Amino acid sequence: MRLQEVGIIHSPYLTRKDAPRQGHLSVEKCVIEVYEDFAPALYKIENYEHLVILYWLHQGTRETLQVYPRGKGDLKGVFATRSPDRPNPIGLSVVKLIAIEGRFLTVVGLDAIDHTPLLDIKPALD
Repeated sequence: MRLQEVGIIHSPYLTRKDAPRQGHLSVEKCVIEVYEDFAPALYKIENYEHLVILYWLHQGTRETLQVYPRGKGDLKGVFATRSPDRPNPIGLSVVKLIAIEGRFLTVVGLDAIDHTPLLDIKPALD
């Protein structure tokens, strides 16, 4: 298996503690920078109000199988949580597209920390 970083996320969250527990709790604007080589893949993205953003939780610990979720006292398996610590630290958020400037997308609803690698963007369909 091979994953390729297609861009980078710029956000006001500098540490994991700064980020909200889930993307839908965020009201902060974030900018998704798509690398130049992948800019053609954005063609017609403006037709969608909401996008699914997949990203690599680069500060996650891959060996973790159980966690105490933030704000909750009960131990849970990582597959029962949205913890960034998991065997494959892939993050997912459904965001609202606010603006597009070339290969830069401004969105709301993202919980990624600054400089998180972008894996993919998909339209969120009803």
